[in-house]
Amino acid sequence: MLFRPTTEADQESVAAVIVDEPVGWIDADRYLDESKQGMYRPEWTWIAEDDGRIVGRSLWWGQQDSSHPVALDCLHVDPRLPDRAEVAAGLLTAALRAFADAGAPKPPLYNLTLPVGWRDTPAAVAAVEWRRRAAVAAGLTHEVERLRLQWTADVGLPASRGRLTFAAASDEEFLRLFRRIAVGSLDDETRRNIAVKGAEATARDEMDFYLGCPGRREWWRVAHTPDGQVAGLALPSATPYARNVGYLGVVPEFRGHGYVDDLLTEITRIHAESGAGLITATTDTGNAPMAAAFARAGYRTSEIRMLYSAPVA
Repeated sequence: MLFRPTTEADQESVAAVIVDEPVGWIDADRYLDESKQGMYRPEWTWIAEDDGRIVGRSLWWGQQDSSHPVALDCLHVDPRLPDRAEVAAGLLTAALRAFADAGAPKPPLYNLTLPVGWRDTPAAVAAVEWRRRAAVAAGLTHEVERLRLQWTADVGLPASRGRLTFAAASDEEFLRLFRRIAVGSLDDETRRNIAVKGAEATARDEMDFYLGCPGRREWWRVAHTPDGQVAGLALPSATPYARNVGYLGVVPEFRGHGYVDDLLTEITRIHAESGAGLITATTDTGNAPMAAAFARAGYRTSEIRMLYSAPVA
């Protein structure tokens, strides 16, 4: 079995692979289109070959200006092989080693997309099982389940309580708020990062990430209580595909007042009033208060994502 990155000559063969399991996958049209945009690249696309035949592929995605891939979007191994997990683990291990040798600061995560209620479908359970075993064998041992949610214009805007006012602020103030909000967060990635590098570095990384997203910096807002105290922040953002909730958080001293609803309403309003008919969002299933806030605001779960990542060093 040969594991290798692709060349331009492999592109059509790689794109022709069809995944017939109930998991998210990248079809030919999307792969070829986003390859032209630099979000899939030959050196990020790895295949398993057996006697010259492609029996497995892993499609790693990054932003157009990324130096290294960000996430694994699609993992497939020919179901006729006796141990799909073993082949997949070898494929992932080879790719991750190459990315590290090329200077990637951390291993890209594996983003496995699933339909809502996938645990009730035996075929979906089986599809997850061998992919999970492969991810873990390749060192992506940390698992988190996330909800992908969406708001559509037909739902209507959530009602504003009018309890908070919103204003622009400097980068320095936003950085201070990122730092304060990170402490005690229920978000899995934030908690892992704080445990390893502390609140200051975590806040800086969070802010740098959102500054690098397709959303506009002028959308960002700081929330104030009627007596002028800072209650939290609301960051409308965007992905390459849709407007996005981005980041919102309440400072520790104001948690428990339901202000998360006000922040989410403000983000939704900003996007909707600029013409967005679709707003996407994600949250961990372990972050029950945030998931409940999305439901109250009319966001519906559209899919589930299982995220596999390397332990934070």
